[in-house]
Amino acid sequence: MFNRLWLLFAQTVTILFAVWFIAATLKPNWISGQGVGSIVDSVTLKEGTYESNSLNPGSYHDAVKRSMPAVVNIFTSKVSAKPKTRKGNKQNPADPLFKFFFGDQAPDEEPISSLGSGVLVSPEGIILTNHHVINDADEIDIALADGRKVKAKVVGSDPETDIAVLKIEAKQLPTPITLGKIESVRVGDVVLAIGNPFGVGQTVTSGIVSAMGRDHVGINTFENFIQTDAAINPGNSGGALIDTRGNLIGINTAIFSNNGGSMGIGFAIPVNLAKQVMESILKNGSVTRGWIGVEPQNLSKELSESLGLPGNTEGVLISGVLEGGPAARGGVKPGDVLTTVNGNKTKDVKQLLNQIAQIGPGNEASLRIFRKDKELELKIQTGKRPKPKALN
Repeated sequence: MFNRLWLLFAQTVTILFAVWFIAATLKPNWISGQGVGSIVDSVTLKEGTYESNSLNPGSYHDAVKRSMPAVVNIFTSKVSAKPKTRKGNKQNPADPLFKFFFGDQAPDEEPISSLGSGVLVSPEGIILTNHHVINDADEIDIALADGRKVKAKVVGSDPETDIAVLKIEAKQLPTPITLGKIESVRVGDVVLAIGNPFGVGQTVTSGIVSAMGRDHVGINTFENFIQTDAAINPGNSGGALIDTRGNLIGINTAIFSNNGGSMGIGFAIPVNLAKQVMESILKNGSVTRGWIGVEPQNLSKELSESLGLPGNTEGVLISGVLEGGPAARGGVKPGDVLTTVNGNKTKDVKQLLNQIAQIGPGNEASLRIFRKDKELELKIQTGKRPKPKALN
């Protein structure tokens, strides 16, 4: 009997010791008497006080709330027999490229689904986007901010500025975005980019205006970009670039990148140019520009010296003239150096294209040229700029 009681006592002590050892190892606070519920009996916390409608300092919530409903997602589908390239796509793969941020292309002869963005600019259902987003699309679907999906038709597009105008028919459309004034935009201003990057849904990124009036970029024929470092990625094409008031100041178009993603250099078509192109498309179905039928060439220092021009001469060399074209009828000859158009200096080929385009067909252009040792002024009746050839 005594042996049995002793054995029971020994087993009980062993079990209690084992329990104590485990508790001391895993829960030392239990042994130290600090309690099993919490280390500290009570904690005093101070919480901030907020008004229900107040915003955090520096918040852009109001600007985003005002403009985001007008930004739509664009889904296009088409069948492509041959992948198409844009200017700059033949560079070495290791070199930086200008990326047009919309969906990837599928192999030959397979349906291509592309993703982009657009901006509702009028209660009549007019949407601004990029030409390259909807180019050759067989179907265009618009996803509104409230989740509805509607079909869109192309009113017209302008590949030379990469602007397209779409129209949708739907009831109770979101409030259209308010157009800003480009004159109010300055380098250093905070801007917000709204779009649908990578198809994740509407996204807002912020940055500043890095530069205004960027041209000679090699993206479009007619360039006057807003440069920004706001993060822009695939799916943002055609989306809105807004100011801190929520007003539209640009249509996001392309980025400079060597990896396909944002590197802090993005380009947007300014709102004044987008509006001008849109109004022309809505009125005429296309954009009409002036044209004189010449083949211009930038005037380098070496070329200027070989032509015997004064050292400070700025202009473009007319290396070719279309027979029977407006310039030929006006007396322009190959070898002439054009220095001004309607009294405005012409420094390079890009500027000449813009100057003539803005004059419009059927109007008179006054050209000042150097021909050998003589300075002449010629009057030319501008023609209509031909449509650009489709990419092969």
